[in-house]
Amino acid sequence: MIAVVSALGMTTFLGGCGSTGSSDVTLKLVAADYGDSAANTSQKYWDRLARDYESRHPSVKIQVSVYSWTDVDRKVKEMVDAGDPPDMAQIGAYADYADRGLLYKADDLLSIPVQADFLGQLSEAGQLRHVQYGIPFAASTRVLFYNKTLFDEAHITPPKTWDQLASDAEALKAEGVKYPYALPLGPEEAQAETMQWLLGGGSGYTDDIGTYTLNSPQNTETFTWLKDELVGKGLTGPVAPGKLNRADAFAAFASGDVGMLNGHPTLMQQAAKKGVKFGMVPVPGRSGTPKSTMGVTDWMMAFKKHGHKDRIGDFLDFVYSRKNVLDFSREYDLLPVTTSASDAMADAQQDENLRPFLDELPLAQLYPFGKTSWAQISADIKKQIGQTVSPGGDPTAVLNRLQDKASTAESAELAG
Repeated sequence: MIAVVSALGMTTFLGGCGSTGSSDVTLKLVAADYGDSAANTSQKYWDRLARDYESRHPSVKIQVSVYSWTDVDRKVKEMVDAGDPPDMAQIGAYADYADRGLLYKADDLLSIPVQADFLGQLSEAGQLRHVQYGIPFAASTRVLFYNKTLFDEAHITPPKTWDQLASDAEALKAEGVKYPYALPLGPEEAQAETMQWLLGGGSGYTDDIGTYTLNSPQNTETFTWLKDELVGKGLTGPVAPGKLNRADAFAAFASGDVGMLNGHPTLMQQAAKKGVKFGMVPVPGRSGTPKSTMGVTDWMMAFKKHGHKDRIGDFLDFVYSRKNVLDFSREYDLLPVTTSASDAMADAQQDENLRPFLDELPLAQLYPFGKTSWAQISADIKKQIGQTVSPGGDPTAVLNRLQDKASTAESAELAG
């Protein structure tokens, strides 16, 4: 869910030796990088945490390899396909591995207090056929970020509806703003921007019973509106939405070139570092604030291949301690996945900027993570959704193609 800018080579370190048993064990973890530079790479977080754990369990070594979001899911897949999965992986999707019987159940690993501390809707999203395999790791929601300076110069106020958003974008364009509204439908994270707009249009990726509805009438209307009212009128900037990645859109906002865009908490720090004065409001919908915003969570999972269930579980209990969850969330401006850390953050003055996101999380709608087909459907969306708003593009045809593939995958999933 939360993308970064560059691939990091595999970096590992080894600590001491010993643990909950008598023999030495090395646990291998592959994790995603949430940093935006070498200075705040997640490798540093995991190295500190692993050293702390090893000092308490001297016969266990924690070997961590951190990769960018561009690479990490592929790296884990390659390891699994080669028959040598890591003991743990912190990546974007779990369901396919769970469906193949490769993962431990969450309740085989975690203590009861740790399991009970997870936010309910996140634990449910980690279930395949009512059994939890995916352990939520980090969460975020979306709000509309806007550049206060550019808005003041254009004499406009933050929008609450799509029509107001289009009107504001027109005013920003008249002032020479490079990207009045940045619409990142490029391959990096197009599924996120897409889902936010679908929710604003009154639909989503699935219906209330979880069946794919990519080509619903509301979704078709949503992308037709985007094509005609924003992209077709030159209100989304010089880069075609289908080629604009989220990281580039965020960087442009932090450089003062974007009037408004949908963003998650990490954009706050990025913009503040560059001195951009920004505001945040709920993402507009067709006729007002949507009934739910988009929530994203990433996943921790443990592979059964090499055993070590008890030691993996003990380490994960440590990872999900209140202190460690808070430390990670604060380091990367993300939302905690546990109730204890969420309550602490809600009460802390230092986390005041995250409260708009925290307030949205309980009602946020997540990707259909529990469907084994989601990983492929998400990849298809990343590749094709930008065509809906391209010159000569046909939103109906693109959404129909995506729905056909989704329906086929869903049928195979149910048959399996």
